[in-house]
Amino acid sequence: MKELSNRQRAVELLQKLGLKEYEAKCFVALWRLPKGTAKEISETSDVPRTRVYDAIQVLEAKGFVEVQHSNPQQFRAVSVDEAAETLRQKYESRTETLIEAIEDIEPAASDADEEVTHEVWSLSGGSAIANRTQQLIDSANQEIIFVVAREDALTEELLEYLRTVQQTGISILIGAVDEPLRSRVQNELPDVRTFVSGLEWLNGSPPNQSDEVTISLLLLVDQNTILVSSIHEKNNNESEKERAVFGRGFDNGLVVIVRRLMATGLQSTDDS
Repeated sequence: MKELSNRQRAVELLQKLGLKEYEAKCFVALWRLPKGTAKEISETSDVPRTRVYDAIQVLEAKGFVEVQHSNPQQFRAVSVDEAAETLRQKYESRTETLIEAIEDIEPAASDADEEVTHEVWSLSGGSAIANRTQQLIDSANQEIIFVVAREDALTEELLEYLRTVQQTGISILIGAVDEPLRSRVQNELPDVRTFVSGLEWLNGSPPNQSDEVTISLLLLVDQNTILVSSIHEKNNNESEKERAVFGRGFDNGLVVIVRRLMATGLQSTDDS
């Protein structure tokens, strides 16, 4: 049962990476076979034999399948590492082309030429929020303050990024909701100042609410830019979703509130 589930998952992932269903099924079937004829691939993949040849032709053109010109023809899949690298290069190239194309687009005329000093935006998705967190960290000139409410928010990627930023001389302070989490932060980042924030009350939802909402982390950059990330855990077995709001502007009410919240447990933070 687990083997079938793994095959289905592999097919679904290959489809998300650009292969059509029959192409994905044929590749997975060939991965299970040292080599195979169209008939063997059809029997292993449940792809109609008349469609196997079309799928194999596409896979060969993409560099995923090798062909032995025997009678009957034999096919075999390239290694998973080789196929993954081919896909990575393909999407990396497309991403670079997309960036170039968008950057070459002329902006539309706008009357909003004034500098925006008050703004609040929202964002969804773990990857998007992680990227925005790093972008805000990159924008820091003087100080970065984190409050970590969930241990899984301390990803290795984030820790490594903070180690790199620390070398620039920017002040980094990290708060945790309890002492065990603070100790872990201190062990991972021994040269960073840490504190217990006292914000454990943020983790929880009002009664009768369908979602269980917990704060994941709070970020304050240079006393005027904040990001608050939260995890929404569904009670009906749906996958959890990460959401975030972030704001800029020293006089922004959201920024002021979060600055004061984050200062709980940090005596030297200036709330004025």
